Amino acid sequence: MTVAPATPALPTTRPDGCPFDPPGNYATLRDTAPTSKVRCPAGMDAWLVTRYADVRAVLADRTMSSRGASSVHVNPNADLDQEISPGSIIQLDGAAHSRLRKKVIAEFTVRRVEALRGYVQELVESHLDAMLAKPGRADLVQDFGLPIPSLVICELLGVPYADRSRFQQHSTTLVSTDATREEGERAYDELSGYLAALFTEKQRNPEDDLFSRLISGGADDPLTMEELVVLGLSLLVAGHETTANMIALSTLVLLEHPGERDVVLAEPERAVEELLRYLSVVQFGVLRYATADVRVGSRAVRAGEWLVAALNSANRDGGVFPEPDELDFHREHPRTHVAFGFGAHQCIGQQLARVELQEALTRLFRRVPDLRLAVPREGLAYKHNTLVYGVRELPVAWG
Repeated sequence: MTVAPATPALPTTRPDGCPFDPPGNYATLRDTAPTSKVRCPAGMDAWLVTRYADVRAVLADRTMSSRGASSVHVNPNADLDQEISPGSIIQLDGAAHSRLRKKVIAEFTVRRVEALRGYVQELVESHLDAMLAKPGRADLVQDFGLPIPSLVICELLGVPYADRSRFQQHSTTLVSTDATREEGERAYDELSGYLAALFTEKQRNPEDDLFSRLISGGADDPLTMEELVVLGLSLLVAGHETTANMIALSTLVLLEHPGERDVVLAEPERAVEELLRYLSVVQFGVLRYATADVRVGSRAVRAGEWLVAALNSANRDGGVFPEPDELDFHREHPRTHVAFGFGAHQCIGQQLARVELQEALTRLFRRVPDLRLAVPREGLAYKHNTLVYGVRELPVAWG
């Protein structure tokens, strides 16, 4: 009797000694089985899409629903049939998604974000002043990488920064792949309750912030309180988690490539795009659900099947990025990466993240040119069990 081979597991383990490389043998998959079935930790099979062109095609296809976002396929406790909450800009599709996106997109245009650059610069400089006042050593995550995007998103949304410990703690639970369903639901409920109280206060006392404008600016199509809370939760969590991890992880990369720091200082825009490609911190890909039969590459995908668009594999596709596993700040067309996704659900805050990264990295290495790791790299702990990859602590020294 012939036994059918078991479906291989979704790659989630990074290669030993290579903290910046993605999990899985993606190079082999791109060459031999660019769209192949895998078994996900959530318990279902999905098509793993690894080639750049196919990933973009999946993310641009309007028949591919984002109902399973964000990356719930890697959570063993995920409820794949859970009803989508009103206001979930990440999970809703079509007209419902467009309605929410239109209500916030004006806050994240290049023009509006550039107007915030001076504020970001002041934040970076003040945190560098505080860090350099320490006796020659600091944790770059807690002293620099995390507070800057947290302060910016709080200022933009209208969330009191004094409450940061509450939302940062709950955010950590919500992006963890190890959290139980009960822990995830508790974090979601507590953060939702906090935001509901905040929105209620802003209804009484509006201010000059995005949350207040969401309340007052929709007279012809107002958002319900549930929609406001769910939308606000998505913006708050996504607004600091990814950028905070990118700042610290990018710093670590540059500590290991000291010869590239001059490029960062001279061409920060180009350097940041390459760091986004190289690191691809949304580490387990983006989940999609086929609502119609479609072809992905040479594969026939049926309606009702799941797909995982592997962003980090697409960003290491040698057919698009020569020498893809090398950090190269001189690539042509540096913005062709898919670190922010692609299509209708492309990250709405990408311009803000770019500005924060540019200012944080250039000012850090200009002010502290002798920055170095304070511990052996082998002793660092990485976020292997979170949706957004990063380093848990980054002890640095100078002087």
